[in-house]
Amino acid sequence: MQLEYHQVDAFSDRPFAGNPAIVYRLDQWLDDALMQQIAGEHNLAETAFVVKEPERWHIRWFTPATEVPLCGHATLAAAYVLFNIYAEPGEVIEFHSLSGLLRVTRVGQRLELDFPAQSIRPDEQLLGAVSAALGVAVEATFVGPELLAVVADEATVRGCLPNLAEVAKLPGMGVIVTAPGQQHDFVSRYFAPSIGIDEDPVTGAIHCSLIPYWSQRLAKLEMRAFQASARGGELHCRLAGDRVKIAGDAILVAKAMLLLEGV
Repeated sequence: MQLEYHQVDAFSDRPFAGNPAIVYRLDQWLDDALMQQIAGEHNLAETAFVVKEPERWHIRWFTPATEVPLCGHATLAAAYVLFNIYAEPGEVIEFHSLSGLLRVTRVGQRLELDFPAQSIRPDEQLLGAVSAALGVAVEATFVGPELLAVVADEATVRGCLPNLAEVAKLPGMGVIVTAPGQQHDFVSRYFAPSIGIDEDPVTGAIHCSLIPYWSQRLAKLEMRAFQASARGGELHCRLAGDRVKIAGDAILVAKAMLLLEGV
């Protein structure tokens, strides 16, 4: 069996920046265990699999270790592949997912994700453990699907050297570190060793929590964000009621065939 795949750098307009994702457009679903093995073989933060259903596309995302309920950059990458490689018609692609209905819209040269906003609640009891795991002074902690740690400034975000073994013990899938930005409204980094991602280069999904938080704090609906990993990536963010809009660039960097002899 042979399967075609494409590798896209999402949230970047140039190769080797942003967040790389693998995209498989399948005629029908593979066995779950096989999809997990394929994701482990690629060993990127996310591998996306998409299948066309009668009314819309269905998307699933796998890290090297597990399937996850939501992923932004791999959804952006999947839409890029469907629009630009497989000539999907129209300006909007709808995906059925574990997180409900997701939309990706072409807005000029960028693609805009339409994702559900995610609520968070403060939890000061975690301040000590999170500060120790991250190795920086944390001003506030919030819990939701991810653990959100707010620090003083962009330099603290960039200088964070976490103890990944301790980060993996904290609640939630991973830890977001965020602060006001110098050239952007806010910056962040994301560490998720418990699901096989030591640091994710650029993470659309965490902005489902970040956008509502910073919108309220800054009293702004539209914001520019930067994820300050080594690769780095810029996200154009907007709060729209109970939805968040996350726009970014994408670029194709590789295409190939996966050979599954004997599978």
